[in-house]
Amino acid sequence: MLLDNNRFTGVLTKEINTQGVFIMTLDISGNLFSGVIPGWITNQTSLYALVIRDNMFEGQFPCGTASFSHLDISQNNFSGSVPSCLGMYTHMEHLHLDSNSFTGSIPESFRNLTNLLTLDMGNNKLSGNIPQFLGELSSLRILLLRNTNFAGSIPKQLCQLSYLRLLNLSSNFLSGSIPDCLQNITQSGKLSFLNTLTLQMPMRTFYPYESVIVKYTEIHGQNEIYERQDEVEFLTKSRHDSYKGGILDHMSGLDLSCNNLTGEIPQELGMLVDVHAVNLSHNQLTGPIPRSFSNLANIESLDISSNHLSGNVPLELIRLNYLSNFIVANNNLSGSLPQMKGQFGTFPASSYEGNPFLCGPPLAKSCAPAKTNSTLMMAPEENEEKWYDVDMVSFSASLVSTWFVFLMGFFGILYINPNWRRRWF
Repeated sequence: MLLDNNRFTGVLTKEINTQGVFIMTLDISGNLFSGVIPGWITNQTSLYALVIRDNMFEGQFPCGTASFSHLDISQNNFSGSVPSCLGMYTHMEHLHLDSNSFTGSIPESFRNLTNLLTLDMGNNKLSGNIPQFLGELSSLRILLLRNTNFAGSIPKQLCQLSYLRLLNLSSNFLSGSIPDCLQNITQSGKLSFLNTLTLQMPMRTFYPYESVIVKYTEIHGQNEIYERQDEVEFLTKSRHDSYKGGILDHMSGLDLSCNNLTGEIPQELGMLVDVHAVNLSHNQLTGPIPRSFSNLANIESLDISSNHLSGNVPLELIRLNYLSNFIVANNNLSGSLPQMKGQFGTFPASSYEGNPFLCGPPLAKSCAPAKTNSTLMMAPEENEEKWYDVDMVSFSASLVSTWFVFLMGFFGILYINPNWRRRWF
């Protein structure tokens, strides 16, 4: 049942006769529905895909007997604690709860969602720490917990998510250092958002997409009835972009921005060779920019601005041929910038502003020419006079004149002062 992206208003009826009705998908997203979700919807045993995002539903979300594989209730006004009953949908693959008013913590029951590929709980009013058990959801490819008021440190258990492609923990109150084991994520792995043929029937073929709610195709007519892809937003190149379907198998990123993270950037992050976007901006990070970042061969966006980083901008970064967005503004960096070659020839001065000791193009401040080693070695010799180069005639005349002035001054004092004259003689 497809009623998405209309201007429908009002509330959903509390009672409906669904006897003999076989509903597999219900998409009413992008409308103006309000009120609460009636229980008959979540009690449809045949319903495995429910998409009600971008409406004005409120209250608690009711759980029922349906066995959801795809549940998207984002961008509504649901409130209260996150329904722990969602953890009973053990076949769930995509769970979107973002942009609501949920409070409290992530329920312990979510530990049962071992088939989960996407978990988006961003833009809520949660509290507490990021649960360690999220590291046990080994199938997880996308974890988005931005702007959820989480505090504490980043659990090292998240490093166990070796298939993770997108991790967004931005705009929270996270503290402590960045775990160096995060090098284990965003590695190339199983493609989970592409279609696979799993079931054949005499007259029809069903292609269950892991990134699509359902795609129903007649063998002879090739008539597509419905296609709905999983879709998420991720900040890259200083803008929010939407990624959906198979592209999610190839997009990877790490966003830890707008927290209170401290310490140095781990050198190990340079081993994220498949990552396309890294954002560590607006933290309290110190130390140098890791030279290992030159190994991020596929990176397109790197933002480490508004920290307390020091040292030079590594010249090795000029090797990053796909880098189109590079921002190191508002740090304590110093020295000359890499030559404006390759991608570095495209970055504006604003990428480096707020670093008063940086110099070189594209900045207006030029770098003072450095003295060469030969100049430094010759300078003392040029300033020293050798004894055999002294003019002996001038030296003798100067010595005699000095003694004459001294004696005349001595006798002058004796002549003026009779007491000193009597004592001397």
